[in-house]
Amino acid sequence: MIELSIPGRGQLRIVHLVLDVNGTIALDGVLMDGLVKRIGALRDRLQVHLLTADTHGRQAIIDHQLNLTAVRIAPGNEIEQKADYVRRLGAETVAAIGQGANDAAMLQEAALGICILSQEGTAVQTLLAADLVVPDIFTALELFEKPLRLIASLRA
Repeated sequence: MIELSIPGRGQLRIVHLVLDVNGTIALDGVLMDGLVKRIGALRDRLQVHLLTADTHGRQAIIDHQLNLTAVRIAPGNEIEQKADYVRRLGAETVAAIGQGANDAAMLQEAALGICILSQEGTAVQTLLAADLVVPDIFTALELFEKPLRLIASLRA
């Protein structure tokens, strides 16, 4: 768990980290180099969840690499499925990271929504739904390793 007191915003208590897969931690269905170690290092403080439509059909490989089992999102109404997943975890304890159009409501529901700029592209509605926008997934994950950066960016 990561707890922060953010001036002008109040307490932030993050228990769950919800990650979109394609476009966020994987490109063309392949996990980005270096993420196994980065995500693994966060698992002692946060419960990591993967959400995917498995567009490229390679999620089983990513699950094996990360020693996690992604939740598969069914075709149709993906936006609501992802937002509902965050609500079921307890949105007030969730940080969510994504970049696609189907991630917008998930980021908005989460206590902390982070949008990344992706090689796959970043949906404008997702960018607008986020609390923070960062250049890539590595920068986003580093915020949880160095949480004072969150205070610096989110203080009012």
